[in-house]
Amino acid sequence: MNTYIVLLRAINVGGTGKLAMARLRELCEQSGFQKVRSYIQSGNLVLRSPLLEAKVQSSLEALLEKEMGKPYGVFVRTPQELTAVIKANPYPQGQVVFLHQAPLQNWLEQLHAPDGEEVTLGKKEVYIHYPYGMGRSKFKLPGLKTGTGRNLNTLEQLAKMASAPDGEL
Repeated sequence: MNTYIVLLRAINVGGTGKLAMARLRELCEQSGFQKVRSYIQSGNLVLRSPLLEAKVQSSLEALLEKEMGKPYGVFVRTPQELTAVIKANPYPQGQVVFLHQAPLQNWLEQLHAPDGEEVTLGKKEVYIHYPYGMGRSKFKLPGLKTGTGRNLNTLEQLAKMASAPDGEL
C-alpha cells in the first residue's frame, strides 16, 4: 500500500470548482482509495492506494470529471517527493507551483516580474518568491497556467499528515 499526497487544481478557489472536502473524501473512498484525509478546503488530500502514481492521477481525474462535469488538474506526489520539494525550496515565504512535467528553461525568458519576484525551476515544480506578497503581484510566467500552487505551510502540513501513522493527525 502506497501513501500519496494529492493536490487538485482549481478546487474551491475563487468561486469556481466548488466541491466539499467531505464529498471529495467520500468519492475517493467509493473509488477504492483508503485512509483518505483532506487538508483545508482547497483540494489537498493524503490517501493510500496499491496503485502507482500515474494510475492514482488518472483515476482521480476521471472521478472529478464525472462529479464536476469538466476536467480538473490532479497532481500526485509521494511523501518522499514532497519532502524533497520542501527541502529544495529556496524561498521560505514563497509558493511552489506543481507541474506534471519538468519546467522548460525557456520559460524564464517569458518571465514578467515587475515587483522583483524571484523564480527557481525545480524537477516538476517552480518555486516563486513574492517580495511584496502574492495578492497584488502582477507576476506572470505563462508555463504555470496548468499547474497548481501551494504555500510552504500547506506543504509541511501535508507532509506531516502523510508521515503520521494510519488515520492519525
